[in-house]
Amino acid sequence: MSHTVLAELVANVLKVTAKAGDTVGPDDTLVILESMKMEIPVLAEVAGTIIQLKVTEGEVVRDGDPIAVIEEKSGGV
Repeated sequence: MSHTVLAELVANVLKVTAKAGDTVGPDDTLVILESMKMEIPVLAEVAGTIIQLKVTEGEVVRDGDPIAVIEEKSGGV
């Protein structure tokens, strides 16, 4: 199952720290946003593999915009 990470505020994409194909954990940083001179990390939220990053550095995101799509790691043995 895939999980989409969404922006929670209007901000500039300051830095993209992950790429498609990366394996991430629930608290790994995907991108760093900048708003009102504050840097806000956007975290993966789930464990899995990044299928697609939907932002690029310098882009402006709005509340609810997709940041990344992660294929969740199955919980089986």
